[in-house]
Amino acid sequence: MYDLLLIVHVVIAIAVIVLVLLQQGKGAEMGAAFGAGASQTLFGSQGSGNFLTRATAICATIFFITSLLLGYLAANQAKMKAEALLPVAPTTVIPAPVDNEPSQQKESTQDSTSKSAPSHSDVPDVE
Repeated sequence: MYDLLLIVHVVIAIAVIVLVLLQQGKGAEMGAAFGAGASQTLFGSQGSGNFLTRATAICATIFFITSLLLGYLAANQAKMKAEALLPVAPTTVIPAPVDNEPSQQKESTQDSTSKSAPSHSDVPDVE
């Protein structure tokens, strides 16, 4: 999609350049006013200006739209590449241990904590 849009963009850019260069300047109308070969032109005496002006406007509009689309696609591709490079935290879930006998485990943990931690009354006062 991006490559096809880029090709269309380049072709339209070349068309805009060619159409602008084909248009006659303001000074060229003076010679046509006195009959300097206006009837031998491809579009007639007045037709080439209108056709080239419309074609240039259409090509410029398409060029503008493709420019916006290419900018949007380039920004999205950059965002997707940045997200792909970020490290992803592992999502493994460690199951909790199953309590088969909850009453025995509670008693054993209470006994071990009371024995390992000295109480305040067991510590001698030093003065």
